[in-house]
Amino acid sequence: MPSILIDIEKGVAKITLNRPETFNSFNREMALLLQKTLDDCAINDEVRAIILTGNGKAFCAGQDLNEVTSPELNPGFRKILEEHYNPIVERIRLIEKPIIAAINGVAAGAGANIALACDIVVATEAASFIQAFSKIGLIPDSAGTFFLPRLIGFQKASALMMLGDKVSAKEAEQLGMLYKVFAAETFEEEVLKLASKVAQMPTKALGLTKRLLNKSMVNNLDEQLAMESDLQIEAAESDDYAEGVNAFIEKRKPEFKGK
Repeated sequence: MPSILIDIEKGVAKITLNRPETFNSFNREMALLLQKTLDDCAINDEVRAIILTGNGKAFCAGQDLNEVTSPELNPGFRKILEEHYNPIVERIRLIEKPIIAAINGVAAGAGANIALACDIVVATEAASFIQAFSKIGLIPDSAGTFFLPRLIGFQKASALMMLGDKVSAKEAEQLGMLYKVFAAETFEEEVLKLASKVAQMPTKALGLTKRLLNKSMVNNLDEQLAMESDLQIEAAESDDYAEGVNAFIEKRKPEFKGK
């Protein structure tokens, strides 16, 4: 079986990490295949929303330690970061389509931080998040030190990263790490419902919103206001804006095309 599964239906691309026997931990093959799959989704006009989830009991346990401890297979940490995880996070942020992380189980190490880089994070009640790096003498990577403090605050992020505490889905929701928690029995249905809703929204405007959120991490107020002005003009020239205004005036539901 391939280490990445992809299914596209009604504007939604569902990408599934598929190494359940290792709790979907990353090896080089899966990391490179995920990058290619994200690239394909980025240029496919049929894809207007992306779900990233895992097969089996885990979302992703981070790095496959069997790979890094193998003299024959170990690519080395610089290659793992610069060719595996960093490009994945960059793709998640630069693809101007909404990406939903559907956390079906444990998300640990790089798996947790890749999830936090997504636009919308939802989880099943049984899911958990672990900054597991300190337990084996490593530092958080995959942009965890960038996103987690911004999501939950410096002090809490520092403690979770240093102590390696497990955070339940409910606690993660309360901390602001994720959007919503769903019951296990309705999880897949709720995720698909959310993705379908997003896929029917004005994709162009959502992509521009994502671009603004990315720049808000580094812009000052004046720079952000100027960028909002420029991108609002771009959004106002879209077909979706014209459709949205016409639908409002005509008192009907808009039919956005993502253009």
